[in-house]
Amino acid sequence: MTTDDHTYKMTVSLNILRHLGFGLYSNIAAVLSEVVANSWDADAEHVSISIDADDGSVTIEDDGHGMTIQDANNKYLYVGYERRAEEGLTPRFQRPVMGRKGIGKLSLFSIARTVEIHSVRNSLKHGFRMDSDDIERIIKDGHEVQYHPSPVNTQDVEISKGTRIVLTNMKRQLQWTGRALRRRLARRFSIIGPQHNFEIALDGELVTIEDREYQDKLQYIWTYGPRGDECRGTAKKHEDSESRSGAVNEGQDYEIDGWIGTAFEAGQLKDADTSESINKIVIMVRGKLAQEDILEEFGEGGLYTKYIIGEIHADFLDLDDQEDIATTSRQRLIEEDPRYEQLKKKLKTELKHIQSRWTELRNLKGTQDALMFPQIEEWYNSLNADQKRAAEKLLGRINQLTIDDPDDKRQLFVSGILAFESLKLRNLLHRLDEVSPENLEVLSQVFIQLDDLEASAYYQISKDRLEVIGKLNDLVDENAKEKVLQNHLHKHLWLLDPSWERATHTEFMESRIYTALDAVYDSLTKEQRNARLDLKYSTTGNKHVLIELKRANRVLSTSDLHSQISKYYSAAENCLRSAGKGHEPLEFVCVIGKRLRDWDESETGESRSRDSLRALNARIVRYDELIENALQAYRDYIDRRQEAGRVYNLIQEISEQDLEAIHPIDA
Repeated sequence: MTTDDHTYKMTVSLNILRHLGFGLYSNIAAVLSEVVANSWDADAEHVSISIDADDGSVTIEDDGHGMTIQDANNKYLYVGYERRAEEGLTPRFQRPVMGRKGIGKLSLFSIARTVEIHSVRNSLKHGFRMDSDDIERIIKDGHEVQYHPSPVNTQDVEISKGTRIVLTNMKRQLQWTGRALRRRLARRFSIIGPQHNFEIALDGELVTIEDREYQDKLQYIWTYGPRGDECRGTAKKHEDSESRSGAVNEGQDYEIDGWIGTAFEAGQLKDADTSESINKIVIMVRGKLAQEDILEEFGEGGLYTKYIIGEIHADFLDLDDQEDIATTSRQRLIEEDPRYEQLKKKLKTELKHIQSRWTELRNLKGTQDALMFPQIEEWYNSLNADQKRAAEKLLGRINQLTIDDPDDKRQLFVSGILAFESLKLRNLLHRLDEVSPENLEVLSQVFIQLDDLEASAYYQISKDRLEVIGKLNDLVDENAKEKVLQNHLHKHLWLLDPSWERATHTEFMESRIYTALDAVYDSLTKEQRNARLDLKYSTTGNKHVLIELKRANRVLSTSDLHSQISKYYSAAENCLRSAGKGHEPLEFVCVIGKRLRDWDESETGESRSRDSLRALNARIVRYDELIENALQAYRDYIDRRQEAGRVYNLIQEISEQDLEAIHPIDA
């Protein structure tokens, strides 16, 4: 029966090469991995990769068994050649073959237009060239069966063994070169090294396990099998490790090998030169990367996942007698396959265990690191047993945070201790159980809402305010420029009344009040204007406050103040009434430097003067009186609060000393 006698016919077009090769891979590391895998399958011991960025070429050469012309046609140029079915293990080293679909060689066209191959076998040397532009023309012309590479003269080609591939006419700028490419190649293969009789050299320098650049980042490691033990041996800085069973399920021989680790700092899991994240668990099959990341599939939201890195070997995913579950790109695995589902189930169980253990270890580490400060150790030792357990939780959770900046971590320790002291005073240390690493970064904001936070923080506030008072005293003594004195008082209204902690301002009301007050100012005499420094409006609670600052060297009388205050008070009251706030209290404070002219040496004159102004909800505060009262109030508080002072001294020590003792090891 001839072809024409068949009713139906399936035709495979060369256009499939576009889909299987031309756009299949996205970076040079993935392409080179396919070539290296072919060298492994060819029983090569050495693979050399040379990149000439100036010339725009890449050369890959191995010392494997090479190809005859017949091998090239029947195997290499045969798209879809199933090497495993035809040959099994490699003849010399009895290696499990990596290739399976017979399409990896097409990946070369993802980065290059021209691929030239030279090979030697049985002392016979030959070569051929493939050009993607020629293939594109054949596809465009409608030819559907064959493409014939061009033979090349290899007489002057220096090659005595194995295969050489030269890529030219690159489609894109060569990325991931140098150190970045070396790192990616090292991470894509676990069969590198003399124990595997396989070496890869990049630009003349061997690619080694150390080029993976994550060994020194590992703080805690969970290992599975011999490859996990190997990782433990190379991770010189790790602080704790645990051997785990690699059994995937009961009743089958499926096992995983490898390791999962956590870094000292989450920021370490990003390559500095490429910004590529290695916060992944890669899946390796037969010594080669099969999936870049499986961690992303679990949707884990725990903080610990930001520290995770791992390499899991699961050769049961690629058994010769079972279906191939690698996707066409060879970069991922088919998720619906039962073997893959079993792997995910196993890793999910492991991750839950790691999460619990990591939390314990970081809590312990956080406490140990913090206690390296003598001041924190003294504070910790002053706690009772229950309080110590609560403190350990807090210090440990701070240590779990994804914070690399020492200053930021210092501030969290300060906020944490203040919060702890506040809750201790209220017998509410159990509230610390409500704080998790995910919200610990906002610890300051959370606890600032607790009114009693000031019970332990107020000492520090008092110290700051004494500095403010001292500055005011200097300004008055120096008869400072008017605006400087005005701004200082207006910024710190608590100087006038300790209850005015958080004065607020509304632009609408300020505008209306100041407009009305300016009209009053225009009606003042020249002498009255010269005596006034400035007038400020503010609100605190539900009270409206007018503050008039008189020049420190001016001498006034009660009648002068009464006349001016009456006008200002009336104007401000009218504004409040028209704004629907006439029922809200209004207070007038006049700050003066000299005693009033009508105050005699006895207290009678001063008392009458103050009483007459009090009828206008006004009071007089002298600069020296203001300073002395403020000083006394905060000094008394500091003297009474030795406990708060102890906490403050601790915080000062933390702030002033090097944080290295409580900051985890840098990358």
